[in-house]
Amino acid sequence: MTSLAEAIRAALLTGEVRAKVKATRALVRAWRRGEFSWDFAARMPDRPAWPADLELAAPNRMPKRGAGSLAGTIALWHSLAHIEFVAIDLALDMAGRFGAEMDHAFVDDFLAIAADEAMHFALIDRKLRALGSHYGALPAHAGLWEAAEGTRHDVAARLAVVPMVLEARGLDVTPMMRDRVLAQGDSRGARLLQRILDDEIRHVAVGAKHFVAHCEKRRIEPKNRWKLLVARHFRGSLKPPFNDSARLAAGLSREYYARVA
Repeated sequence: MTSLAEAIRAALLTGEVRAKVKATRALVRAWRRGEFSWDFAARMPDRPAWPADLELAAPNRMPKRGAGSLAGTIALWHSLAHIEFVAIDLALDMAGRFGAEMDHAFVDDFLAIAADEAMHFALIDRKLRALGSHYGALPAHAGLWEAAEGTRHDVAARLAVVPMVLEARGLDVTPMMRDRVLAQGDSRGARLLQRILDDEIRHVAVGAKHFVAHCEKRRIEPKNRWKLLVARHFRGSLKPPFNDSARLAAGLSREYYARVA
């Protein structure tokens, strides 16, 4: 029986986009069928494989995004494709790197998230191709994975920064993005963004749930611990406006982030 960690490592080291989506979906289906052993001896890679033609550049060198022109529209959807592609790896790495110290529910949740992110990416990739482009046609930055690298030794820090800061930021900006896309007459694109938003609320909630459980198991107050870990491990700053209703639905009350912003 193949170990779960070996299967996750193999998916992380798959760089071709369609192959990674296929490997992730197959992995999650096999896990749900009980085809992997609970064995985490295989180490997760320091960096996952990404497409060979994907150019990585500094954030200030990203193409200008917007829905007002074809180039801006392609840049917008390309940036979203990159976020979702890296999100597949973030969820896989969460399960493979920290599963041994957590529990089955933790692994179940993050593998389910990986499957969701693979589905999101596939939908956005189809959108890009309909626009005459593809993932890898424009440069992208590695900021999301750098946050993972900085928290690779601490599951609480990873939960605090990745789902509860970076993914939570998506809850703030996606509604405005959806409305701009709809205003440009792209109702299908707007529905896709709404679908992603609905799923991301649930993903942030998963991160918050496991973060709180991790803290309470160690008799640590979660909100103060979160603020400490964010100050220690998050390089950026939390900036309003916040989507308070979506954040609250995901388990992030203003008590977490109001004084940090």
